[in-house]
Amino acid sequence: MTASPTLQPRLALGLVGVLIAALTSGINDRVTDIALADLLGAYGLGHDEGSWFTSLYAAAEVCAMLLAPWFAVTFSLRRFAVTATLAFGLLGMLVPLAPNLSSLLLLRVLQGVAGGALPPLLMTAALRFLPWHIKLYGLSAYALTATFGPNLALPLAALWSENADWRLLMWQIVPSCLVGGALIAYGLPQDPLRLERWRQFDWRGALLGVAGLGSLVIGLTQGERLDWFASPLVAGLLLSAAVCLPLFVLNEWFHPLPLFKLQLLARRNFAFGIATLMLFMFLGLAGSALPSAYLATVQGYRPLQTMPLAMTVALPQLVVAPLVAFVINRNWVDARYVIALGLALLTSATVLASQVTGVWIRDDFYALQLLHTFGQPMVVVPLLMLATGVIHPLEGPFASAMVNSLRGLASVLAGVALENFVTHREHMHSNHLLDQVALRAPQLPQADLAGLAERVRQQAFTLTFADAWLALVAIALGLALILWLLPVRAYPPQPPVTP
Repeated sequence: MTASPTLQPRLALGLVGVLIAALTSGINDRVTDIALADLLGAYGLGHDEGSWFTSLYAAAEVCAMLLAPWFAVTFSLRRFAVTATLAFGLLGMLVPLAPNLSSLLLLRVLQGVAGGALPPLLMTAALRFLPWHIKLYGLSAYALTATFGPNLALPLAALWSENADWRLLMWQIVPSCLVGGALIAYGLPQDPLRLERWRQFDWRGALLGVAGLGSLVIGLTQGERLDWFASPLVAGLLLSAAVCLPLFVLNEWFHPLPLFKLQLLARRNFAFGIATLMLFMFLGLAGSALPSAYLATVQGYRPLQTMPLAMTVALPQLVVAPLVAFVINRNWVDARYVIALGLALLTSATVLASQVTGVWIRDDFYALQLLHTFGQPMVVVPLLMLATGVIHPLEGPFASAMVNSLRGLASVLAGVALENFVTHREHMHSNHLLDQVALRAPQLPQADLAGLAERVRQQAFTLTFADAWLALVAIALGLALILWLLPVRAYPPQPPVTP
């Protein structure tokens, strides 16, 4: 066997730059979602206009994830990554300066394209450049985009919306984009242009994929507001997605240089990795979105008051994710059992959270967040090892496009599903509680009727969030079933064998 190759310091700095850029993209996405009300107030926009602020960004982001790896290979990873990173930061500077709604939405679409291009580049770079003996640590860095970034977004949103100029919600990305872009330009090797790839570019797949994914994301995010199929716009968007996406899949199967190499799904561990990562985007809501939503809605917490809860999960990831990589980087450790233990921790946290009552405060969630602190990386890091272990470095761009665009789509689906679930269950519980109050109102003292509406609202939301946590238990059980049926035993990256 050959000796372990070393990672050159210059290349290591370049990879750190890609990590910074990818984390910045994910954090910006979540920060603007969390602080949307503050941003809309600053822009003077209502909810209807503001809903397009997030819908168009999400659609552009998912579509860019589909195309970014192909462009990175064609124009060189370094050149494309530097351009996307600096463009992302520049557009972040310009967004708060938009003079009207049209220019604001245009800037958000362009920023979504630049931001969506960055996470796939991190996986592409890790699969290509990292030596075998530290590849899992690189994948644990990618896992931070699913565990560290979403949980750090709430503290940052609280910091800028509560104590500073609202424009810093957008401008905070500029320093990290400059640092990330400089490190990428310094550290990553410069590949030659491969413009001859344009002759084989999958134009049909690009058009069908962008049209299908974009229509699906916008249709889903606008559906509840516009009453779904009662709206010609939503019906048209979802019909477009229903037509374009199957045609996209068919085209990708036969194209000689596809954007999605669907044949990779025949490898059981890769199929397991994609399915599990998509469902994990739902389960991750139990540790990030749901606690903060409960505290804000039922107890009236501002983001600054919820911030310590998110930090409980976010900051330890910088240690726990590499520690998980260290554990599974042993031939005698079966990564499937590590995932099973992680799922057990997340399921326990979700079951316990479903026992929530109207008197829970922030302190009641710390023990549950601790389970998420360890459970989330114990699921994500090993599943990345299983999924990428069957991928040849030359297939890295294909795998990155599939993993990231489907993960981005799943993130949108999870957010929409949670929002709609909470809305409909709250209405159901409110109606049931109001019916009970109407039956007992004649027997209640007049003094008890004061503030009754607020108590009904709080109890309805408490029951709704308890239902949401129980629904996520079903997701966790589904993940356990997939884990039992699909993946096969895999070993950590091995040294190349010389003849």
